[in-house]
Amino acid sequence: MPLDFSSGRKPLVDFSVASMTDMVMLLLIFFLLASSAVSQHALRVNLPDAASTTPIEQDYLAVTLMSDGRLFVEETETTRENLEAALTAARGDRTAVAVYADEEATVSQLAAVAGAAAALGLRVSIATDSEAEQAAGTGTP
Repeated sequence: MPLDFSSGRKPLVDFSVASMTDMVMLLLIFFLLASSAVSQHALRVNLPDAASTTPIEQDYLAVTLMSDGRLFVEETETTRENLEAALTAARGDRTAVAVYADEEATVSQLAAVAGAAAALGLRVSIATDSEAEQAAGTGTP
């Protein structure tokens, strides 16, 4: 004689989506807050104009050249003499340098950065504002 373990009740076939909706909202809030915490380049310079620009990858080392001759590596001021050491200290596993040069910066400043980057085997990219960004008012001031 076989044993019957059934309870005689129908199985529950519907479920509440309220908990799933709560999870989606929490994830949305998390990603919105996390994306606003990502800092763009914090030092303000007047970048030169270019007809077209390409977004720079995230694995870059930021070097800023100010119009008065000051140099910054990742927002830390340095001198030309200490530039290679500052790049080495801030490099980590990055393989490229993004140069944020003010319109008034000199070619000799850019050459110093390019030379130090080349000595460390780093690629050099120069940051610019596109004409479309400036027309829309979204470029770096």
